Amino acid sequence: MTALEQLRSWPARNAAAGWATPDGGRARTGDADRPFPLASVTKPVAAYAVLVAVEEGTLALDQPAGPPGSTIAHLLAHASGLGEDPAAPLAAPGRRRIYSNAGFDVLGAELARAAGIGTGDYIREAVAEPLGLSGTALRGPSPAKDGVSTVADLLKLGLEWLAPTLVHPSTLALATTPWLPDLVGVLPGFGRQVPNPWGLGFEIRGHKHPHWTGSANSPATFGHFGRSGTFLWVDPARRLVCCALTDTPFGPWATTAWPALSDGVIDDAGPTYSGASNLR
Repeated sequence: MTALEQLRSWPARNAAAGWATPDGGRARTGDADRPFPLASVTKPVAAYAVLVAVEEGTLALDQPAGPPGSTIAHLLAHASGLGEDPAAPLAAPGRRRIYSNAGFDVLGAELARAAGIGTGDYIREAVAEPLGLSGTALRGPSPAKDGVSTVADLLKLGLEWLAPTLVHPSTLALATTPWLPDLVGVLPGFGRQVPNPWGLGFEIRGHKHPHWTGSANSPATFGHFGRSGTFLWVDPARRLVCCALTDTPFGPWATTAWPALSDGVIDDAGPTYSGASNLR
């Protein structure tokens, strides 16, 4: 049985998944062109648009944004101090890793203001259209959770992150390296992590336990999962991308099914492992 056949036992009426490598290896199951709500997998898509904006000079990572003392980088890395209330910070910037949808909404407002167009329009023009992601869009106001996409598109996006064309490789390397790496915080659904490494919009596996990726994923693995039952990870050490989209919300089923799928995909894709890591 291939790893992707595991989806047959998942508690979802509709599910699709796939993996891909830069050398053309790939496998898919389900309807790879069906759009699914991404929930928080929207965040790294939006973050990539922010990186494009930084390179073109529309935004700067060190410019003030959010609570006093916070910057664009703090918002991307869930280190601004914001929780779910954008008007009531829970900590000073740079002190704790507090997962914050509100922080990404502030980030989207900053992008829209600086670019002079809506956040969804900027994501479309800066990321979706150049990469040919025809099924990917922001279908609501929030760059934290209102995206939709397909397995086909997410695999393309993941391969882009292995060899970026829209930003300089050093920019993506910065974004996928732990930022304020010693911060402690809660990984939603998996509890308190010490430390809780995060990049600039990308969650980084590090040595977190428990985690939604597999035990065979390298510590450098980055990506995101969403409460709509979705995930996307990129393992730069294994040169491998994997994603899954479902119509069933995240729950206890996913905490066992997703790591098992990830380990199975790594086994199916082969033993390639460079040992490379962007962890400090």
